[in-house]
Order: sequence, then C-alpha cells, then structure tokens
Amino acid sequence: MTMQKSVSPLYWGGLLTGLLLSFFYAEHQWVMADQLQMLEKGYLGAWQGTWLNYGNIASAMGNVPGSLSAYVVGLPLLVWNSPYAPMLFLLGLRLITFLLFDAVVKTLFSSTVRLTFMLLFWLSPWFLYDSLLYNPAYLPLFAALHFWSAFQLREKGPFWRSFGCSVLHVAAIGMAMQFHYSWPLLVVISGYLLVMGRIRFNWLGILAGVALVGLSLLPYLQEMMSNQSISREANPDAQARYIGWGLVHVYPVFKALIYWLRYSSWIFTTKLINGVEFSLFAAWPWLQWSLVALWKGVLYGVGAVTMWLVLLANRYGWKQVRASIWRRRREQAETPRTWFALYGAAAVLAVIVCAALAPIVFSYWHLTLVFPFALFPLLLLMEHWSLGREEKVRRYLLLAACYCIAVNLVAATDSRKFSYGHSFGEQVERYLQQHPTLQHHTKAGE
Repeated sequence: MTMQKSVSPLYWGGLLTGLLLSFFYAEHQWVMADQLQMLEKGYLGAWQGTWLNYGNIASAMGNVPGSLSAYVVGLPLLVWNSPYAPMLFLLGLRLITFLLFDAVVKTLFSSTVRLTFMLLFWLSPWFLYDSLLYNPAYLPLFAALHFWSAFQLREKGPFWRSFGCSVLHVAAIGMAMQFHYSWPLLVVISGYLLVMGRIRFNWLGILAGVALVGLSLLPYLQEMMSNQSISREANPDAQARYIGWGLVHVYPVFKALIYWLRYSSWIFTTKLINGVEFSLFAAWPWLQWSLVALWKGVLYGVGAVTMWLVLLANRYGWKQVRASIWRRRREQAETPRTWFALYGAAAVLAVIVCAALAPIVFSYWHLTLVFPFALFPLLLLMEHWSLGREEKVRRYLLLAACYCIAVNLVAATDSRKFSYGHSFGEQVERYLQQHPTLQHHTKAGE
C-alpha cells in the first residue's frame, strides 16, 4: 500500500507531462500533404456534408478503404468549429491508447514496471513524434484495442464479455484497415494466438464484428466500382512489385526486424535526430554547428547503450517463451505473464511475415502498430531486474524521463516535422482561406 502511494505522484505527473508534450508537438507541426488529406476529407464532411468513402493515399496501393479518416476529423468539427477540435480528439484517443495498455500492465507487473511502461511508451519520442494529424497517428489505438481484447479473451468467460471483446477484436483490425495498409500485422498476431490456443473467441462475436466491418466498407466498394483510380498505386515503381517481393529481396525483412529493436531503444527516427538544425542559432554558425554535433553525438551514444539493453531484453524474453512458443496451450502451465510474452513473440512473427509479403520496404510509420509490443521484452526484463531495488530503479526512471522530455522539447520545436515558428491553427486557417468553396460554406453556415 505504501509503495502504491509513492508511485501515484510520479504516475500522475508523467500522465500530465505526456499530455502537455503531445499538445506542444501538435501545435508546432508542419501542416503538409498527409495532414492536408485528412483536413480536406474532414471539412468536406463537416461543412458540405460530403463524406468521402476512402482515406489517405498510400505509397504503393492506392487510397485506404473506408470513411473513418474523414469522420475522425469531421465529427469533432461539427461539435466545435475550430481546427483544434480534431487535433484534441486525436490526443484524447492517444490517451485512451495508453490507458488500455496500462490497464493490462498494472495487473501483470509491479508498480515500478508500470512506471517503466509509461516512460517507454507515453513519454517516448517514438510515440510523441506522431502527435500530428495524419493517419498513422491513430494506429496505436487499434493496437491497444487488439491487445486489450485479446487479453480478455485468453480465458473462457461470460458470454456477453466474450461476445463484446470478440467484436472489439475484429473491429480493431477493421478500423486499422481504414487508416493504413499495415493492418495485416494484427491479423497475423490473432492467427497465431488462435492456432496456438492462446485466445478463446466467441464466434458469434467474430461474425458480428466481420459484419460491422463489412457494412462500413460497402460505400467504399461502391465508390471503387465507379472510381477505380482510388485503388491504383501512387508510386509507379511499385507497379512492378508483387506480394512476396520482400521475401525475395531479404533486405526488407531484415530492416523490419531492425525497427522492432529500434522501437524499444532510443535510436529514434532519423527525422527526429538528423532533422534537428537548431535554426534559432543560425546567426552564429559555429554555435549552431556545435549544438547539432552535440545533439547527434548524445542521441546516437545514448541510443547505442539502450540498443544493448534491448538485445538483452529480447534474449530474456525469448528464454521465457521458447519452450512453449510452438506448442498449443497447456492449462496448468500457462500464466498471464507467459501469455503476455507470447503475444510479443506473435508480434515478431507478424513483422517477419508482413515484411516478407509486402511490395515495399517498410519505414518506421509502416510498423507503428507493433511499436507498443516491441516494449514487452523490456517490461519482462525490468520486472526481473527491479526485484528488491524498486526505489533505486525509480530514480533511474526519473532521470530517463528528464532525458526524454528534453529530447521531445527540442524535436517539437526544430525537426523535420515540427517548428517553433509554426502554429497548427494558423496554418489550417490559411489553408481554408485558399479554398474559397469551403470558406464560402463557413460564412453561410455562420
């Protein structure tokens, strides 16, 4: 009881800090092509009543199916006619994402490991760097729904709970499909859990979930019949590729596995590390160059140390599951923490399978769905390491949190996607002024 009281201020402080950093990122984002696609669909729906039946265009497979990317922008605008309405809605969804994962973590691990997850997920620049209005920013929510519902379904439970969680499980995959073509990652994880007996579906719930997803995609299928351009590749080079291209060329699979390791390390995306220029000090070139060199040196140095820890954690995680990873479930031997480790192993399998089948080489945003799962081996190792030295570990966590906060503040003000000289609201207002049709409807509505 005393331990829990000592954790609470750190927990609530971390929760608030993550929210403030998310908004800080969001306010200083560059509004570019991906955001403009989302804004156009949302404002068309909110101001003209035209809800497009397809989402953002992908690099190799045309527009993603469904209207969900229009609704997540347009519906908040109907509630509050401000550019910040869909942005705040997104940040709220990302808070729900953390709370869903946290609800499971706190039941399986100590309060120290719970704080570790907050640091590695909620305060991580990997997560916060996507606090901008584009489709991959929504994907962690569906990963959380998938994981949370699978955790509830690991045991046979009451009919209505298993029915509801089964519907949610399928819906998580279906909603991810309407934002990004990386949704098969979740399908592979579900398939592994099912085949290995680690999940107990309510098949009536599965059918209901499939029916709901299918109904939501009917308008897209009708649109595609009359507008085939939405299913064509945006990148001409991708037309020569095929399903299984990644397996033949090997490198895509290798790179995807490297991302699995990087996600739980602090070797962040190069857009964050190499994109920082300290342009505020451009009048003093020697100082600017020195700060850039120091920045890269520190981040790559710390990143290399954390990569060593990640390798240890994945080795430890493998030891926890290697005896049972290819065996069907044994009731007397299975524990919730073993199930947790096996879910992480299923995520690795999903990365390998999807990278092998994909017609593209994955970048970091293509694997955003598995970012939370890449942290699982570290949580398992931290539970082992922190036994008997919780207070010491928490001091290290506090120091690490300060490091993450500093990195986030710099990245949110001067990097490839963010700048201290930009305001999200002002950029959206300028965009609307450049579209007379939308501006006319705004005035008419007022």
